[in-house]
Amino acid sequence: MTGAARVLFYVQHLLGIGHLKRAATLTRALDQAGAAVTLVSGGPEVPGIDVGGARFVQLPPVIAGDRTFKFLVDETGREMDGALRARRRDTLVNLVEQTEPHAVITELYPFGRRQLRGEIQAMLEAARARTPRPAILSSVRDILVTPPKPERVAEMLDVVERLYDLVLVHGDPAVVPFDRTFPPAGQINEKIRYTGYVVERPSAGSNGGAGEVIVSAGGGAVSEALFKATIAARRKTQLADRTWRILAGHSLPQEAFDRVVAASPPGVVVERARADFTTLLANCRLSISQGGYNTLMDLLVAGARGVVVPYAGGLETEQTLRSRLLATDAGHAIVEEAALSADTIARAVEAALAAPAPRRPKIDLDGAATTARLVLEAACRRIG
Repeated sequence: MTGAARVLFYVQHLLGIGHLKRAATLTRALDQAGAAVTLVSGGPEVPGIDVGGARFVQLPPVIAGDRTFKFLVDETGREMDGALRARRRDTLVNLVEQTEPHAVITELYPFGRRQLRGEIQAMLEAARARTPRPAILSSVRDILVTPPKPERVAEMLDVVERLYDLVLVHGDPAVVPFDRTFPPAGQINEKIRYTGYVVERPSAGSNGGAGEVIVSAGGGAVSEALFKATIAARRKTQLADRTWRILAGHSLPQEAFDRVVAASPPGVVVERARADFTTLLANCRLSISQGGYNTLMDLLVAGARGVVVPYAGGLETEQTLRSRLLATDAGHAIVEEAALSADTIARAVEAALAAPAPRRPKIDLDGAATTARLVLEAACRRIG
């Protein structure tokens, strides 16, 4: 019966690529479990995204207009207009008709992506109009950005109550319960399911990155300052004779990438993000990175020492909180973004190297498999 389950999965990344990477990992898990998955992405195309045997659909892309996420723009920088909204909405509604899903998943919504609620709710209403009605699920990370207005919280709760069957929280309550950053979670507690953290496993049998310092920043849209500070810090550390490999995400503009290359001395390799990132981490001497969900989970699985510089632009707080919660056991040194400099990075490198060997925290890392099981259970109840 699970082989017949059809799943439509919506994801939108606006600045980094973490949301899309996590959705792709979940899509592969669903595909491996026998579901027929259509993953539809509303952000810019990201080279190398692996969705296994699933179908991938690219909407006309939009991104955040600035670090506050207050407005959206298309790939040319033009603010999103009614015509673009209509194209995206119609594509989503048509996908419901084409795929005839048994389950529909929205990544982050209704706990975020409010600017796109028109297209998302149109997709959900089209799904709810079907017979049998597909299961409606929200896929959300462990930590939310605190909503700026109380009425936004009330709106989120109302949408969950009216439209959703389950809220899949990709975390472990032993680390951070959902109500820590979403206090009214108790009002929807009967719909919340913790899946554990979603991680990618490194490929076996490769020594790529052995002994190197791996520097990364996810999608990399706002990573130039981190990369330049790291390059300047290298000569101040005991790892100055090692290869330092900077992996610039595809969201870093080419002109910024070129400036990073120009600032790099011999011994510093600058390249675009690689598909074998988790393998590089597993073999590295040290990681220097931002503190996104996916990167921190990759660090935990790899058991790598790390220097973490949590992104804190706009209203973002989730990277800082998660980094602090996991830093002690994981052997990570933290540099606050506001204090970023060559000296603070160099001191953090020395602190991370001097710290006790990293211990993998005793947390649930089976989020991909558990999510696939929960989605298939919900979908198969609709198949009957």
